[in-house]
Amino acid sequence: MKRELILNTVQVQQKINRVAYQILEDSFEEDEIIIVGVWARGYRLAIRIKNVLETITTIKISVASILLDKDLKNYEDTFDISHIDCTNKTVILVDDVLNSGRTLAYGLGKFLKIPLKKLRSVVLIDRSHKLFPLTTDFTGLQLSTVLKEHVEVILDEAHENDAVYLT
Repeated sequence: MKRELILNTVQVQQKINRVAYQILEDSFEEDEIIIVGVWARGYRLAIRIKNVLETITTIKISVASILLDKDLKNYEDTFDISHIDCTNKTVILVDDVLNSGRTLAYGLGKFLKIPLKKLRSVVLIDRSHKLFPLTTDFTGLQLSTVLKEHVEVILDEAHENDAVYLT
């Protein structure tokens, strides 16, 4: 199987840094930002964004995860932050790759009944194969691919072998 490197460790971090600064520009007047990462790689990306934000702002940054089973007709989720914590706050939903938009649509749906100040979305890679009428607010890289190709995002714990591959 052919594996082509799209982003190396340094480039992945540069994309994360840029997204963090864009979030700060969009939310500089906020008291608190809640970053919700789609389990598992979206959550790892959310932690990375939080770490960068904490070095550039004094805004309180909270991180939560959401686990979505998007293959079920009636989607189920596991959410590790209470609804009350999000009320009247800025929430940023994070995932690694936007392909069809199904995961992001289900994740955004979780917040429709919560009165938020604002809801934003982040993806590291946008493949532009959307089945749902979604756009992301902050994107690391927009990548033109064919449907047969797969984008693999690697975010390791040590931050030494981060990469994005096209297979």
